[in-house]
Amino acid sequence: MIHITLQDLGVQDMMTRLAKRTKDLSPVMRRIAGILHDAVEENFERQGRPAWVPLKPRTIRQRSRFGYWPGKILQRRGELAVSISRKFDARSAAVGTNRIYAAIHQFGGKAGRGHKVAIPARPFLAVTDQDLGEIRTAIQNYLTKGV
Repeated sequence: MIHITLQDLGVQDMMTRLAKRTKDLSPVMRRIAGILHDAVEENFERQGRPAWVPLKPRTIRQRSRFGYWPGKILQRRGELAVSISRKFDARSAAVGTNRIYAAIHQFGGKAGRGHKVAIPARPFLAVTDQDLGEIRTAIQNYLTKGV
């Protein structure tokens, strides 16, 4: 293995600042958590990206009977959408919800009495390639800012 030692003080200074910036990534993780939260809000607004499976006629009739139609998919009362929270620390960023019923909507599956009702997956905790691009840009900006 060949080792190269840089004697340039400018490069050494830049490397020192870069090392300090990567010890605590909280600032960029805060930004990433915001991007993730915005992505989830956009998913609810646009009813999926790509579009979620439409509601079945039976579900629409049921919602109409109780005054929840017309409306958006996964937003009968809006409780799931407003339950989305974000968190971050020095090494991670996340969004999620504490609603028990969220998993069945995210992943799909059988629900109801006897688990006889098939609910299609409608992934609201999802990011697009565009969202990932925003995250990459945030990381690049953080690492190069002031370096």
